[in-house]
Amino acid sequence: MLAAIFDLQNFLQTFWPNTIDGVRLGAIYALVALGYTLVYGVLRLINFANSEVFMLGTFGSVIALSLVGLGINDSPFGGLGAIGTLLFAFILSCAISTTVAVLLEFLAYRPLRKRGAPRLVFLISAIGASLALSAAVERLGPKKSDSYSTGTPWGLIDKAIVGNIRYSHVVVVGGALLMMLVLSTLVAKTRLGRGMRAVAQDSETARIMGVNTDQIIVITFALGGIMAGAAAFLYMVFYKQTDYSVGTLLGVKSFTAAVLGGIGNIKGALLGGILLGVLESWGAGGFGGKWKDVVAFVVLVGVLMFRPTGLLGESLGRARV
Repeated sequence: MLAAIFDLQNFLQTFWPNTIDGVRLGAIYALVALGYTLVYGVLRLINFANSEVFMLGTFGSVIALSLVGLGINDSPFGGLGAIGTLLFAFILSCAISTTVAVLLEFLAYRPLRKRGAPRLVFLISAIGASLALSAAVERLGPKKSDSYSTGTPWGLIDKAIVGNIRYSHVVVVGGALLMMLVLSTLVAKTRLGRGMRAVAQDSETARIMGVNTDQIIVITFALGGIMAGAAAFLYMVFYKQTDYSVGTLLGVKSFTAAVLGGIGNIKGALLGGILLGVLESWGAGGFGGKWKDVVAFVVLVGVLMFRPTGLLGESLGRARV
């Protein structure tokens, strides 16, 4: 049955282009997965609203273009102007996502922590916050269209370098690797990172030892927001279009990537994201584009059945990041 619907010839013909696109998509998954990983590693909380943190970050790029006067079909200023536009869009996407992530901690999760609410209540609150943010953006969106587009304001990064590899691939994958390297170094080498690992291991003992746990938790959410904002910017670099629902499916797949690599493990988020993106793209090449999402969720079920701790499987508190 499986062999009957698997197109081996198309799979082989599109293998390398799909692999390149899979790595690029996986880099975006990995950055969003880091938001799940950081919050779960410190609080044992699955922040399902992280998908909407990402979604709102994509609008940062749209707003940035509007503020500098670029329309849908406008060209970049050229040279330093184009670089400045990209940098402004990146900063605004990260700023919006970080603000939303921190507000979620204050409004949706901190009151529950203060009252000692059970984990199920946190999960319900996360799902409610996710739905509320998505619905709010849908209501505030345009009446005639379900999407906002940046058009092609950064023409240079869409040009090919070698074969199917474009500058946009390099920007997306290189940017994701740089962001994850910075985060990994911060957690492993800094005082803040030691505080995060201490809270992840035992928050009560960390508090007794003088660690400001509330501050660590806020910073954890902020870092997750920065990662989601960076992913949002890189997503817009490649896809150039967003709407209120853009984070829903991507958020679930990013959570799948976090579970695949080992939720709570920073390196696992990178591994899981890249691997999931590549497997998805290969699945689309062999079974057709309609099977792409099926592949992702089959991977999730398979990991939960046979290796629920993920490929690397360490928590943030114990990981040698």
